[in-house]
Amino acid sequence: MALQMIDWAIVVVFFAVILLVGVLVSKRAGSSSAEFFLGGRSMPWWLLGISMVATTFSTDTPNLVTDIVRNNGVSGNWLWWAFLLTGMLTVFVYAKLWRRSSVMTDIEFYEIRYSGRPAAFLRAFRAIYLGVFFNVMIMGAVSLAAIKIGGILLNYSPIKSILVAMVVTVVYCGLGGIRSVLITDFILFSFAMFGAITAAVVACRLPAVGGLAGLFHHPNVADKLNLIPVIKTDQGLSFLETFVPVMLIPIAVQWWSVWYPGAEPGGGGYLVQRMLSAKNEKNAMGATLLFNACHYAVRPWPWILVALASLIVFPDLESIKATFPHVADNIIKDDIAYPAMLTFLKPGFMGIVVASLIAAYMSTMASHLNWGSSYIVNDFYKRFINPGATEKKLVFIGRASTIGLMVLTGIIALLLENALQAFHILLQIGAGTGLIFILRWFWWRINAWTEITGMIVSFIIALYLEIIYPKLGYTPLPSYVKLLIGVSLTTVSWLVVTLLTRAADDKTLRAFYRLVRPGGNGWKPVLVKASQDGDPIQHTATSGDLPRGILCMVIGCLAVYSTVFAVGYFLYGNMLYGVIFTIVAGTSVLSLASIWGKLEMK
Repeated sequence: MALQMIDWAIVVVFFAVILLVGVLVSKRAGSSSAEFFLGGRSMPWWLLGISMVATTFSTDTPNLVTDIVRNNGVSGNWLWWAFLLTGMLTVFVYAKLWRRSSVMTDIEFYEIRYSGRPAAFLRAFRAIYLGVFFNVMIMGAVSLAAIKIGGILLNYSPIKSILVAMVVTVVYCGLGGIRSVLITDFILFSFAMFGAITAAVVACRLPAVGGLAGLFHHPNVADKLNLIPVIKTDQGLSFLETFVPVMLIPIAVQWWSVWYPGAEPGGGGYLVQRMLSAKNEKNAMGATLLFNACHYAVRPWPWILVALASLIVFPDLESIKATFPHVADNIIKDDIAYPAMLTFLKPGFMGIVVASLIAAYMSTMASHLNWGSSYIVNDFYKRFINPGATEKKLVFIGRASTIGLMVLTGIIALLLENALQAFHILLQIGAGTGLIFILRWFWWRINAWTEITGMIVSFIIALYLEIIYPKLGYTPLPSYVKLLIGVSLTTVSWLVVTLLTRAADDKTLRAFYRLVRPGGNGWKPVLVKASQDGDPIQHTATSGDLPRGILCMVIGCLAVYSTVFAVGYFLYGNMLYGVIFTIVAGTSVLSLASIWGKLEMK
């Protein structure tokens, strides 16, 4: 199919607005590295929260959700819904700690928490490891979705799709820095949500689907609607085939043990960049709460509806191949069903949805480019290569590294095949490291060698399980088994190393505690020794603040999950369950509001 004149007009106007924002803020963004990467630390919570959710609303997200739903049903989304637990923990415990740290990036944290050469090495290595390697993998998955959308909707070749996507994103991101990203994210998210809802409405109204009633009663969809994975079905699916991998492992293990971009235990990456950009601790917490509410409760259902409808219109991969013979066979996977469904949009609506997908792509890529560039500039170039660099030089390096990251991303995108593949690879690489990022704030014994060990061991295990093991001819292991192996071996390794190596020096530990005020019994030995040495640490966290934060985390999760369930049951036509979960959600929100003011924050 081809876009009509009205569709192209909408897309062109959209591009013009976004590029105009980049041009208007480019002068201010170039004034300093703090302005380019953190917006002068003066951003309000609502703008930061929308930016967070816009960043995670990428072109690969609806494709990933479609892949999950077509293979594992609606309940398969617990693979990522489980990350709400760490998201809410970040809101009520870690967001204010990050804002207090006053670092430029979360990688700079290493040299205020740890000491000596190991801390410096960790900062340098993680800057490249996360800012380049991990970051490019994530952006590659996002760009793979752009390739598939370009192939289906525009009949573009993979190379043409990626070149068009790269040029526009690099221009506006390189010009305006984080302030440009934040302002345009607000526009992009609004456009992307409108486009996602439009796509869902059109998909459900297709004659083959027959509205919501026809959708939910169709035999292709009937066994995909459970919100909680079934333990046993008429087809004989066992406990180990359904409930364990889809819900039990994510809820019991995955959320706290796995480092995954955008859902890091304790916060990390571009989410921390937003927290550090906030006016104060209260704005950092508010932004992160808004993000988690929108990310898990507002966005999923339009994508889920399109994914379910695709099971009727394109029941298998062969039907997609037959409809789009020009698309390469190696990228015809279940995730491509989402852009395939968009081909039913009429002129005008097609332009809106295409622009919304471009918006989703640009918001994610711009955030990742600016975030990755901040690591390269602040934590590698300025710290180790040219400590005396001028602010103008740092901004130049930031813009140059943005271009370099985008080029690497294009190469990786052309090598990947489907969104779920990249998701599992990234989960496996981060398996077993999550608990480090939770404990390092509250247990003084965690040191640089802890993190170095976790990083190396998890990567080696992922390399073996994902690449070497399959080539040895053994029976393939389920993803959750590989995850458990990675978590177990990595966690044991870094725990042993932690207990066998020295903690950071007293000066570093005391300075960190005074700066961040984490509280908790895990710092008691440090406080006692400081007092004995005549260097008492007077200011500690408010008594009971940590338990109160954990309570808020639980209530927040209940509010969001209840909202997800309420919307689902209302769509399914189950009014009773919809009302019950609405009442639970409302009660949870009121309870949370009453406790919020008692938390220590400025």
